[in-house]
Amino acid sequence: MKEHTTKLALIRFLTDGQFHSGEALGEALGISRAAISKHIKGIQEWGLDIHRVQGKGYCLAAGFDLLDEHLIQAQVDCPSLALIPVIDSTNQYMLDRIGQLPKGAVCVAEYQQAGRGRRGRQWLSPFGSNLYLSMYWRLDAGVAAAMGLSLVVGLAVAKTLQKLGAAEIKVKWPNDLYYQDKKLAGILVEMSGKAGDAAHLVIGMGLNLTMSNTDTETVGQPWSNLAEACDPMPGRNQLAAAIIEGVTETLLRYEEVGMAGFVDEWDQYDNFLGRPVKLLIGDKVIRGVACGINPQGALMLETEQGKMPYLGGEISLRKDD
Repeated sequence: MKEHTTKLALIRFLTDGQFHSGEALGEALGISRAAISKHIKGIQEWGLDIHRVQGKGYCLAAGFDLLDEHLIQAQVDCPSLALIPVIDSTNQYMLDRIGQLPKGAVCVAEYQQAGRGRRGRQWLSPFGSNLYLSMYWRLDAGVAAAMGLSLVVGLAVAKTLQKLGAAEIKVKWPNDLYYQDKKLAGILVEMSGKAGDAAHLVIGMGLNLTMSNTDTETVGQPWSNLAEACDPMPGRNQLAAAIIEGVTETLLRYEEVGMAGFVDEWDQYDNFLGRPVKLLIGDKVIRGVACGINPQGALMLETEQGKMPYLGGEISLRKDD
């Protein structure tokens, strides 16, 4: 963290949206103009767009509000909140501390150096453009009871975003949020625990807010930002607090009613309900019409062989063009 202190201080100066000369920044931070230039390059590698104009200095291309743990804590009752601006992975941070964390503990970050999605894929994590958040949850009912967890977390986030003004947010089985058929957020649930014991879960989420300069090929599929779906945009601290509250309330309800208690609700938010889709299972492609989920959280697909459930494994759901 220490090696990032100067870069983070520089970013704080630049978030006012004004131009700052290299000389003034150097004086404020007690380093040379050459060092400022070097740190600016490092910040640009984190994904921040910084303009440099001869005679005026440096300016952030777009303003944003930095995450502030005190502002988040003031809006939500969270038993433990760690804000780590630059981190390898919020999920890994939580996984490394299972056994030390209270249920409902949260880690948020501005930038992930090694963010990951499903099946070990890299999760693109530019600084300040998105929201990276992980929560620890202990499920006393055990590993088997965690089957539908990513689905109910997706529902919780979709409902929260709709309350904040993003009316068209949908869920995609089993763990994505969509806006106008484009990926808006991904959810990754990682679990540890033995049969018969409590399940220790780390629920990670990456939500695109204002990400730019990233082509579809880099991300791997069409993607969208919350800024497209929500006008005006909530502040990032308000958004983090609202998601923490929404997910916590939903998980407490999940403990009481299980996946079966969310089936009808899923249908209201299902991006592909009643639409032709294809399932990719390894090299195999199964086509059918999406019919929601069953009480176990399995995807129900109407195929030539009738209505069939699909659950887990290397399954990828896509719109059938």
